[in-house]
Amino acid sequence: MKRFISVVLLLGISISGILFGSEVKLIEPAEAIRLVGNKSVIFVSGDSNETYTKNHIIGSVEMYADNLYQPDVVGDMQCYKKALLYIQSKGIKNNQMIITYDNFYGSNAAAVHSFFESLGHKEIRVLNGGVESIRRLDPNQQVYDKLKAQREMIKKDIVVAQKEGRVDEVEKFNCKIEGITAKMDMLEPKLLVQCGKEEIHKKSDYQLDPTKFNVKYIADKDEVKKAIEDIIENGESSRFIIIDTCNKEEIAGEEKIDNVLQHRETPKVKFIEWRDITDIEKKRSFKSLKEMQQIFDKEGISRDQTIYVYCRSSVGSSSHVSSALRLLGYEKVKLFTGSCRALSSDMNLSIER
Repeated sequence: MKRFISVVLLLGISISGILFGSEVKLIEPAEAIRLVGNKSVIFVSGDSNETYTKNHIIGSVEMYADNLYQPDVVGDMQCYKKALLYIQSKGIKNNQMIITYDNFYGSNAAAVHSFFESLGHKEIRVLNGGVESIRRLDPNQQVYDKLKAQREMIKKDIVVAQKEGRVDEVEKFNCKIEGITAKMDMLEPKLLVQCGKEEIHKKSDYQLDPTKFNVKYIADKDEVKKAIEDIIENGESSRFIIIDTCNKEEIAGEEKIDNVLQHRETPKVKFIEWRDITDIEKKRSFKSLKEMQQIFDKEGISRDQTIYVYCRSSVGSSSHVSSALRLLGYEKVKLFTGSCRALSSDMNLSIER
């Protein structure tokens, strides 16, 4: 995103003119399901193409979160002109409400939200519960699942009947299976969650207005470096705080990360794993406000400090944690899109954890 921000600055746009406020807004499944198929709304999956192919909300588009911020994967997506062409290829329109979603963990959906927010898109929501929440509420899916369970039970009955030589019953069971399968085939096109490849979209006339780009919640490397220097100099009294959102395996060294900074227990960087924000048990992208507040309070995250959030690579987990902070009303939250790889590659930094 650094080059993207540079484009904004090169155009001579006043920073004060583009720092307009913008809230992270969630949409609950019960409301979102009523908008599936609505032409004024577009659902955008932040998961990978492979995941999208297995499960996606019907009519939605796939914009893998990692691809939006890693130029070595799909090219220089930080360049807003290429971003424009990419958005247009997905058929997205300026006047549509964008509802971002993922499996349900929330990190990829939050990253797509950050991407469109920085480009100044007006209406964006994050689906709190992801694709599975829509599946659970779909009445046709409920009927389909019951039929599928019945069919599996009958298949087991056939196995028993075959072993016992009850040929007539086997034929009856097969007839039942054919009837159930026919009903399932009729329901399948009506399911709100489908499998299969993304459809080819008609190119839209989506336009970007550089005067409306929003980098209020985005930080570049130089800004983070200054914050680090201040933290090193002033310690706990610094007006800045940095949050590392890498998962525990990455921190412990169980997952290899090239060129990462050394992990040592110090008060200079706070560690909040992105999975702590997700309500795994209830399959919701975010825990309750009370639960999330307790997480940040435990780490001493103060509202009067400027908070920088980063992760291993791309912005999935960091977007998730920064979104949680903003949902709680923290105003001074900055997302560093360069990742810990970018920080660690700078030998001038002496940051510790």
